[in-house]
Amino acid sequence: MAQDVLIEIGLEELPARFIDDAEAQFLDKTIKWLDEQRISYASAISFSTPRRLAVLIEEVAESQASIEEEAKGPALKIAKDGQDNWTKAAEGFTRGQGKTTDDIYIKEVKGTSYIYVKKYIEGKSVQSLLPEFKDIIESITFGKNMRWANETLRYARPIRWLAALYGNEVIPFEIAHVKTSNFTYGHRFLSGKLTIDEPKQYEQLLNDNYVIADAKKREAKIVKQLGALQEKNEFQIPVDKDLLNEVRNLVEYPTAFVGSFSTSFLALPNEVLITSMAEHQRYFPVEQGGELLPKFVGVRNGDDYELETVIRGNEKVLRARLADAEFFFEEDKKLSIDFFQEKLTRVIFQEKLGTYTEKVNRVKTIAKHLAEELSLKELKEVVRAAEISKFDLMTNMVNEFTELQGVMGEKYATYFGEAKEVSQAIREHYLPKQSHGELPATTVGAVLSIADKIDTIAGCISVGLIPSGSQDPYGLRRQAMGILRILKDQNWDLTIESLIEYTLSVLENAGLTINASSNDDLLAFFASRAEYLMREENIETDIIHAVVDNQLGIFHVAVEKAHVLAEKKADDHFKTSQEALVRVLNLENKVEDTDYKVNPNLFQTESEKELHESVAAVKSTYAEYLEAQKSEEALQLLADLAGDIHAFFDHNMIMDDNEEVRKNRLSIIHELSVLILQYADLRKIAWKQHA
Repeated sequence: MAQDVLIEIGLEELPARFIDDAEAQFLDKTIKWLDEQRISYASAISFSTPRRLAVLIEEVAESQASIEEEAKGPALKIAKDGQDNWTKAAEGFTRGQGKTTDDIYIKEVKGTSYIYVKKYIEGKSVQSLLPEFKDIIESITFGKNMRWANETLRYARPIRWLAALYGNEVIPFEIAHVKTSNFTYGHRFLSGKLTIDEPKQYEQLLNDNYVIADAKKREAKIVKQLGALQEKNEFQIPVDKDLLNEVRNLVEYPTAFVGSFSTSFLALPNEVLITSMAEHQRYFPVEQGGELLPKFVGVRNGDDYELETVIRGNEKVLRARLADAEFFFEEDKKLSIDFFQEKLTRVIFQEKLGTYTEKVNRVKTIAKHLAEELSLKELKEVVRAAEISKFDLMTNMVNEFTELQGVMGEKYATYFGEAKEVSQAIREHYLPKQSHGELPATTVGAVLSIADKIDTIAGCISVGLIPSGSQDPYGLRRQAMGILRILKDQNWDLTIESLIEYTLSVLENAGLTINASSNDDLLAFFASRAEYLMREENIETDIIHAVVDNQLGIFHVAVEKAHVLAEKKADDHFKTSQEALVRVLNLENKVEDTDYKVNPNLFQTESEKELHESVAAVKSTYAEYLEAQKSEEALQLLADLAGDIHAFFDHNMIMDDNEEVRKNRLSIIHELSVLILQYADLRKIAWKQHA
């Protein structure tokens, strides 16, 4: 008879940022285990709160599915001796499978005969397998782990209880000296220890004891409460999705409330108010007609008992924080940009890369160079923005509210009389803040963002600080993706190779020691980020490598080429052209003397002459198309050579015995290969086998 299964991990409060991923892992690992163990079930659902992760599996079979499977043994020539008798290898194989040599049969695989037996594997009882959930629980990973007491297990937070039920029976296992039971716990302050009589009772039992175990239902309850408060108070609550997600993972039983603060604090920049509320206190700001009100909405973990007391407590905490912000804001305005700039000289950016002032000087050099290379009219603004790009890091406000770096730089730069383009660039040069976040809107901000990021990336990688696995303390992957996205967004004709080369020269001129492999390391690093971004545009990996492996070049052009090749890969009409061009590239490695010039006097066939003349005729136009970034037209020029290429191969022995003739024909191949490889290495594409 099918039974329901419940597994719950009870924990000290998990950090909100860990919960969603841990819940997903628990469910995914559970489903994978059930499938691997051949255990049938009706459904599997997961639950999570700050204090628990759980899975409920409904209608789990009593036993594994029994199977008959084929076991492959050694090759027949090993399994039998010269007298056609079974060898010890054959006997050992069958014995290991619980069979005899009488059960052997023979099958041929890729031209070789092997011995096989069929074996029947009877399914075990599910109840005997369920203690293996211990391994699933221990395999869940978190962004940061800890040990507690004398335990060896590393986990996000200490495990306090384990509920594990198969029907109404406890599944026996133990983790970190915590044994499984049929007990769980309701809300920390509003309930206590609870007995689970059967798995299906779990969610309702918790709900009756002030725990909404389903995260989506908890979120829906918060959204409904926010809507009710908006309607009642006639204001708007702009709900940030990330904040909502975090709040739902901070509470087990949400109750929303409205608090207020003094209108005098509205004189602070909105970003300061919102950061104080949302980032520090997890409150939702409140607006009316697009303007901030001196109010906030918080979410309590519990019911509405003594809610007024809770509101007053939250108001007191926020008032203290805003008072600090007000003081810092006024104090900073009494100083000057030069004052903060001088303080930067004594602050280390990175031990091997020097102070922030030294970094700013490098960024200024790079930014000025980029502006000149791109012939930007905003050169003066770029240089000034770079000069003062980090001054706000030394302000009291940013020291207290680190999330506001750049934001306060813009506010203070404006206050101190800097041009709008300069002030805005100080904020924008930190963009994008996430891999797919907002990009700089202005030209000055975009240039400064690239200069700052490439200095950090090249500097860190040059001194050996290369990201590995999940470790990327300086956010180099995100910053590299930011550079590529900005270059593509701005449509700038700036190659990654030239950007890396110039930045390394700036680092060397600044007296930094650069690893010999830095250039290659940086090219590989950017290529991997480019591949990631291009895959997100549904470009296949083989096409990406064909385009970027030889040279990453101008990123937006590389992306365009990849899209063109993706279309051609699926186009039956391109097959003849593709075969011709790949045929050429396949002989490129036979060319020994790349400096040898084609000698028309050595031509022996008309096809040699025609291909040579056709290549010469398209060279100039092909170069113009590449320069004008007409990727489709450039590829079509090469494709139009297909007839001459096939004729050349069909009517000539390329590797002729006569050395001069051979070199001459290979030189034609080389000339054409150079053109093709300027576009992409078509050999790396897994071309479709068209009918």
